[in-house]
Amino acid sequence: MSVVATAGHVDHGKSALVRALTGMEPDRWEAERRRGLTIDLGYAWTTLPEVGPVAFVDVPGHRRFIGNMLSGIGPAAGVLLVVAADGGWSAQSEEHLRAVHALRLRHGVLAVTRTDLADPAPALAATRERLRGTSLEGIPAVTVSARTGDGVARLRAELAALTRRMPRPPSDAPVRLWVDRSFGVRGAGTVVTGTLAAGRVGGGATLALVPVRDGRTRAVVVRGVHSMDRAVAEALGPVRVALNLRGVEVADVGRGQALLSPDHPWWPSTRADVLLDDDRLPAEVTLHVGTAAVPARVRTLAGVHARVSWEAPLPLAPGDRLILREPGREGALVGALVLDAVTPPLRGAGSARHRAAALGPATGRTVVAGGRSVSAATAGAWREALLGLVDRQAARDPLTPGVDADVALGELRRRVGMPDLTTLHAVAEEAGLATEGGRLGRDRGAQEPDGLAEVLRRLRADPLDSPSRPELEQLRLGPREVAAAARTAGVLRLPGDVLLGAAAVEEAVHRLRGLPQPFTPAQARASLGTSRRVLIPLLEHLDSRGLTHRGPDGRRSVTGRAGGRG
Repeated sequence: MSVVATAGHVDHGKSALVRALTGMEPDRWEAERRRGLTIDLGYAWTTLPEVGPVAFVDVPGHRRFIGNMLSGIGPAAGVLLVVAADGGWSAQSEEHLRAVHALRLRHGVLAVTRTDLADPAPALAATRERLRGTSLEGIPAVTVSARTGDGVARLRAELAALTRRMPRPPSDAPVRLWVDRSFGVRGAGTVVTGTLAAGRVGGGATLALVPVRDGRTRAVVVRGVHSMDRAVAEALGPVRVALNLRGVEVADVGRGQALLSPDHPWWPSTRADVLLDDDRLPAEVTLHVGTAAVPARVRTLAGVHARVSWEAPLPLAPGDRLILREPGREGALVGALVLDAVTPPLRGAGSARHRAAALGPATGRTVVAGGRSVSAATAGAWREALLGLVDRQAARDPLTPGVDADVALGELRRRVGMPDLTTLHAVAEEAGLATEGGRLGRDRGAQEPDGLAEVLRRLRADPLDSPSRPELEQLRLGPREVAAAARTAGVLRLPGDVLLGAAAVEEAVHRLRGLPQPFTPAQARASLGTSRRVLIPLLEHLDSRGLTHRGPDGRRSVTGRAGGRG
């Protein structure tokens, strides 16, 4: 099955078109049918030749129900954009297009309706112009009349072609089903409906419901599965489903909550760092994701990087798309790309700018903790903080190996926002740390990396021949291996991961003493045969040890001896 959501201005014929395509009534409430106005989400389906079932989520077009509309398009992968020939491009046409573009929905069909009432050419031309530069630019278009049936066959053919273009998720994809409706059935209990975008759900499956009232997850069991009004043993996404649940009351589940497979990759989070499509947003917004709509706050990190926070945990991961809407202001919505759903604390001047710079312009996924995704920036910060904690403990007390995992978690929560012990152990394993008796430490039995052995041989031959950053990368020596080299007897580590040999200080003082005193940095660099990256921290190290003195003009003089040479 494919799932397509409608979009368009109120009273432009979306529901009438769905009826003409499916023969079903999408408006569920008597008040909707009486007033001829869609208020809430409606659902209908049909079968198209060669492609099979297609379900429609019919959304309201009135501006008062924009929240319901966003709940309808949030989980859908395709859109049927409807513009009336006698109405043309209108206010909600624009707002709905902005929402579709914010979610980066690329698969769609344009239907210009009511061709029995007006010439469709002007509306078609105007809409084509409006779509320029958006995610729907260039989608196929059909002119149609739901009343006379003219163009309906052509529209069905275009929808069939649309479903063939839409990507098919892998069958073993994890489940994230955003609930759009819940109700009770006598003799069956709680039933929820939603669009299963990917994965499979069958009777007997255990899913995690998030969020619940205490902000945690809750395990529920699927008693039965329905799709297109009939019971099925299993539903495979994308598909519209109704799930009969055991373990939760109707009052405790509803629109905005999500059902997740036990091995899901999403972080139930109350904050996310995002890349905004536009930074012109107030601090107070409504956040829309899936079928959820929650009050949220926006804090600018730098430029279009921002941190968004809300109350109850929502399951998010890098790459998700959000809509941030200014309440009460028509058309004021902005799309946002989730860069990370795990947000380290921001402490001190410049921390927000540093976080934005570390995140960069796009997602960088790193798998940790049972397959959950965080940005490379966060994963790197966790790894470096953990290694630093272990190394400081080793320096304080060499006789007590490692650091207690619970102590480490408390410290890392405070410093870098590590969420739990599962994540801690996953990061420790990735960083090459050994776990023994609840303590984390360096694996003393681990073999020395070949690249590190090469660097040590090189520094023994020439203590000032510090490897450059590209050379360290080529030798596959990251921060962990550089730190290991620094702990090796006779290796000097200076700021910027500059590694020097055991005799580097002695050799440097000897060579610098042969220069005219005082000497310039350029003269020192030529004498030592080093790069500026090595020279500056080395001279500052000599200054700190009283072996050289820096004058007010930037020139230095040798003032002491090192190792008795000279």
